[in-house]
Amino acid sequence: MRMRSQWPAIVGYSLVGAATQLVWLNFAGVTTVAADHYNVSESAIGWLAQVFPLLYVVLAIPCGLLLDRWFRPALIAGAVLTALGALVRLIGDDFSWLLAGQILASIAQPLVLNAVTGITGRYLSEKDRPTGIAVGTASIFAGMVIAFLLSAIFTTASSLPTMLWITAIFCVLAALVLTLVIRRPGPFDPAHPPVLRAYFADAPLTPQEPPTDPQAAPGAAHVPATAPTDAPPAFSGSTPPNRPDRGALAAAWGDPLIRRLCVLALFPFGVFVAMSTFAQALLEPAGVSGGTASTILLVNVIAGVLGSAIIPILVVRRQAESTLLVISLTATAAACVLLALAPGVLTGFVAITLIGLLLLPALPIVLELVERRTGEAEGTAAGLIWMSGNLGGLIVAVVVGLLVDHPPAAFLVMAAIALIAVPGARALRRPIAELRSQSRP
Repeated sequence: MRMRSQWPAIVGYSLVGAATQLVWLNFAGVTTVAADHYNVSESAIGWLAQVFPLLYVVLAIPCGLLLDRWFRPALIAGAVLTALGALVRLIGDDFSWLLAGQILASIAQPLVLNAVTGITGRYLSEKDRPTGIAVGTASIFAGMVIAFLLSAIFTTASSLPTMLWITAIFCVLAALVLTLVIRRPGPFDPAHPPVLRAYFADAPLTPQEPPTDPQAAPGAAHVPATAPTDAPPAFSGSTPPNRPDRGALAAAWGDPLIRRLCVLALFPFGVFVAMSTFAQALLEPAGVSGGTASTILLVNVIAGVLGSAIIPILVVRRQAESTLLVISLTATAAACVLLALAPGVLTGFVAITLIGLLLLPALPIVLELVERRTGEAEGTAAGLIWMSGNLGGLIVAVVVGLLVDHPPAAFLVMAAIALIAVPGARALRRPIAELRSQSRP
């Protein structure tokens, strides 16, 4: 009995993933205009975005545990909170309502982003999951592009309310679509009873269907198609199916591969966040205007969206995950050195676009490895990855921010941070090969 992938669930998730980023970065391109309009400082407007990574570090693990225990209700709650956050910002034309809406949406973000591996694992067949993770991750970056485009269109104080209304409508529609398409459990959810599995497979439930409990029938040696067959020993038997608790966190962090991936995530996330935050200030002494720097960053994210949607699929098919991570980190370091030695408009476009194209696809590759490794505790493990990445972004951004008046030193620091991670990426070859062998029937 062959069950079919349910791609509408990935479409609904992608819309909500984009919505979280749209709310997060609404004011990234209009910081000065927004500060004047709401009569606050530019740093206060900056906090409308900074509250997201700060709360993510705090909420990543609790939200991962919620997703592992109540996946669909938790994900729908994330979508609804994102929409509510966008709507709250419309209540009053002052900064306090903006901040209240941002806090609501920032609470929702871990519930949505941590679910990228869970939605693919429950609604897509194994062969489609790398593609699903790539699409879901690319949609997150696409939300950034939409935010930058809106801020480029609505550049005046009088047009800011229109931008907020468009964002709110998008978020509400995304939440409605997601709620509709995941109203039923996914066909590959390990908690499915046999009747639902037969329904999704478009096949009648016959007496010959294997029992859900392998020990229920003498000699029943095979496991049902919906059972995770590639989970590592650390996860088997630690908690009842779909009922993980804090033991899932201990099991996830106790897995050597998950720990390595968490440590590795610190570096590419850190460099990307620091580059996105300070590129304009670091390139300004070389004669790069603010408008040009914004265009460079927009092209950077667009390249990242395309790279995240295409590169991970090709890499997984060719079993070259470790090689791609090594190449992306090395190329990022070389691009940062180029910016340190010869900053300018042309080098800025070339170097920062290359960073987006090669560095951002590292995220879906890492998340696909997490999905294959963790089985039923993928929400907790994905939360660890996202938490590590956001923590790395905060740390590297702070370090680079201290060097913002010394651009060559700041770029060289980012190059060094990328190079530090190269040995760790190379060392993943053996664990990934072992994981691949465990996944084979």
